[in-house]
Amino acid sequence: QVQLVESGGGLVQAGGSLRLSCAASGRTFSSYTMAWFRQAPGKEREFVAGHSWSGDYITYYADSVKGRFTISRDNAKNTNYLQMNSLKPEDTAVYYCAADRSMVVFMDPKKYDYWGQGTQVTVSS
Repeated sequence: QVQLVESGGGLVQAGGSLRLSCAASGRTFSSYTMAWFRQAPGKEREFVAGHSWSGDYITYYADSVKGRFTISRDNAKNTNYLQMNSLKPEDTAVYYCAADRSMVVFMDPKKYDYWGQGTQVTVSS
């Protein structure tokens, strides 16, 4: 069983930065696929970024965040991060951390077994 706890959300002006953290329990964290999703009011949950282990970490980003967001992890701390730069009002959403034991980054949220409670990110114009 894996438990995920997000932190780091908040209110920021457009053009600003935030770093989200996802602390995970579990001894096999390093081999888990980890991802970030977000959900704005009235919209479906969408993939933001993810990375999986296959001899090396393979990373994927949604086109809408490529070049602005960076996903990373510190296996010694069992923590996954999402550095968000050049934030835009359309980035406003609840951000969720997700984990899965597969070695594939799925963009479908239904593929993930474990979820955090979410953290609100609000970007003002």
